[in-house]
Amino acid sequence: MTIPDDIEWTIEPGLLPYPQAVATMEARAAAIRAGEARELIWLVEHPPLYTAGTSAAADELLTPQRFPVYDAGRGGRYTYHGPGQRVGYVLLDLEKRGRDIRHFIHSLERWLIAALRELGVESRAIDGRVGIWTDLADGSEAKIGAIGVRVRRWVTFHGFALNVDPDLSHFGGIVPCGLPDYPVTSLAHLGKAAGINDLDRALQAELPHFLGELCRCGEPLR
Repeated sequence: MTIPDDIEWTIEPGLLPYPQAVATMEARAAAIRAGEARELIWLVEHPPLYTAGTSAAADELLTPQRFPVYDAGRGGRYTYHGPGQRVGYVLLDLEKRGRDIRHFIHSLERWLIAALRELGVESRAIDGRVGIWTDLADGSEAKIGAIGVRVRRWVTFHGFALNVDPDLSHFGGIVPCGLPDYPVTSLAHLGKAAGINDLDRALQAELPHFLGELCRCGEPLR
């Protein structure tokens, strides 16, 4: 799939320090707004850490000394990032895509759901529960992806995290996204052999549908 010329698709090698990621996003979002840089979809992995969204409650950080904790500035609550998890930072200009934040988030959800389907995982978004959800073998629901975005001057940043094969025990240091009654899962935990490169290819393959939905932001959501 050819990436549109006005969008940069970048896969960051290695484990990216979180403060570096935030600083880069801040600068890039400002440059996009100023017309000085292309929009960006940036795929990264981080070393183990916790991030706090704007709705994070202090008692949802269960082991504050376990990993570094960062205030993310995005929406949402506490989230874990670490090796084996694909984090996608999505910096798009909603000024030219309809100024509809709700539609952007729903389109982002459908992009992730479509990519997971390519890898043999049926998943869904659920009203009232942020993120991407799937079923375990026993029929219970588990979270496989997190979403947390910020919009400044109609430029989006932050984005999503999909669990490929992280150490799921690391999520035990927080109440993930403020939902204590639901476990977290991953492609590996579900028995899927797909790795991060496979997920990246699936995300890239489904990118045109995601961008196409943003261009139809005035239409009713499916």
